[in-house]
Amino acid sequence: MPRVIPQGATLYLCPRGLLSGAEAGHAVETGRAVPLAGGPRAFTAIDLLWRTEPGPRKSQSFSLEDFRNWLASLDHDTQGVVERQLSRLRDACPLLSRINPASHARPLVMGILNATPDSFSDGGRYNDPARAIAYGEALVAQGADILDVGGESTRPGATPIGVGQECDRVLPVIEGLKGAGVPISIDTRHAEVMRAALSAGARIINDVTALEGDAGSMAVAIATGAPVALMHMQGKPGTMQDDPRYDDVVMDVLDYLAGRITACEAAGIPRSSLMVDPGIGFGKTSAHCLDLMENLAAFHSLGVPILLGVSRKRFIGAVDRKARVTDRVGGSLAGALAGTARGAQIIRVHDVKETAQAVAVTAAIDRGDLGDN
Repeated sequence: MPRVIPQGATLYLCPRGLLSGAEAGHAVETGRAVPLAGGPRAFTAIDLLWRTEPGPRKSQSFSLEDFRNWLASLDHDTQGVVERQLSRLRDACPLLSRINPASHARPLVMGILNATPDSFSDGGRYNDPARAIAYGEALVAQGADILDVGGESTRPGATPIGVGQECDRVLPVIEGLKGAGVPISIDTRHAEVMRAALSAGARIINDVTALEGDAGSMAVAIATGAPVALMHMQGKPGTMQDDPRYDDVVMDVLDYLAGRITACEAAGIPRSSLMVDPGIGFGKTSAHCLDLMENLAAFHSLGVPILLGVSRKRFIGAVDRKARVTDRVGGSLAGALAGTARGAQIIRVHDVKETAQAVAVTAAIDRGDLGDN
């Protein structure tokens, strides 16, 4: 096992040996496991991921006991770096309860509401404000904890639209749903749309460009204090799927999101107001998506909640080549549950009713009781 991390290396901790329910609680009580992001899941092993320059990651697997012994053997400075990462894996993220108190019992379900004519799955169905508002109310009744309203498609090959047109699409919908009983997220990469949407009743910013797409976005986030979802996207929607390449997709995406968190903190946005989304399907091949999903727990080392969007994505069709976009409910549920098993706290989905049921049943099984369901 590495006794010294090379100087200048980038490193992340990826929890393994994940437990849930009573088994997780008992393992934590006896010191055989550590809570993952405050629980209810816990981990019994850790993979150390690192590299000293762009290229494939290196890794070392540890049992929890071996990891503790290895940590004790490090020099003081390196030990401090690793311990900070470990505390981020372990500690609860206060942003979740700020968004929705239900987060203490189960992952949150974010319902997708595309007020667009050209989104990849449901384009045109809800681009009339009255229909969109009715659909948003239906999503809440089906179990959505958050509504994510977007007015510009960011599907592969999408064409950008003007800010005015985007506002015309989303503002009536947000105003009509601000009393629906759940927080509303504005899915946009434009500062003017963010500002107007938050004034209209939205509470969360969900930006596929991680506040880089518009020079004014950071200032809006600072001024409003709204929670922000920082997503990774390689390239732009129109061309992002042409030929996506990475030195190592897991490390590259982790490095990017870590950098964006640092930039936000430097600008005055606290880490406690941030969450991250690895951007499944945004400038990534199906193989890239599967690698990110397998190593999703590593994103807990950033110390913020994980927002995961796998609903109806292309990699599901790559696994089941007969599945059209609208026939990917089963694959979407599998992706959502694989994500929550790795600790993802918010799942962004089209099929709210089915996902909410799957999440609730999984949580009840983990708890061993019906709870409030």
